[in-house]
Amino acid sequence: MNKEMEKVQKVGNTLVDVFHFLALFIIGGTVVWSAIYEYMGMMEKGYAALKDILLLFIYLELGAMIGIYFKTHRLPVQFLIFIAITALSRHLVIDVQKVSDPFHLYLLLVISGAILILSIALLVLTFTAKKYGRPEDDIHNV
Repeated sequence: MNKEMEKVQKVGNTLVDVFHFLALFIIGGTVVWSAIYEYMGMMEKGYAALKDILLLFIYLELGAMIGIYFKTHRLPVQFLIFIAITALSRHLVIDVQKVSDPFHLYLLLVISGAILILSIALLVLTFTAKKYGRPEDDIHNV
């Protein structure tokens, strides 16, 4: 019975690995495809606005996050925060031009506050990782 369970476990692990690799390739391909599509649109316009460049940075960060997950099987929370900060910054740049009524002013303040909170979270994560280590660091020492 024990050997049968080991075989089932191996098959299950293999299926999970295959799913991870397949999903990563699909997501990675989609990110590359989307980035190329946006870049081609910029080439057609003849210039890249700041919001376009920030969008390319979001694609770059998504690609880096996929690459790190592919190599390490870990998803660093810091990359998600970087992506969120970049996305909010892009939104902020686009909405700055629309500030004419109180709603947009409050929206800008909320977005700026969110960027500040995410930056503080990034600082806390970096500090605690340096001082106390990361949980995944213990896994590799076992």
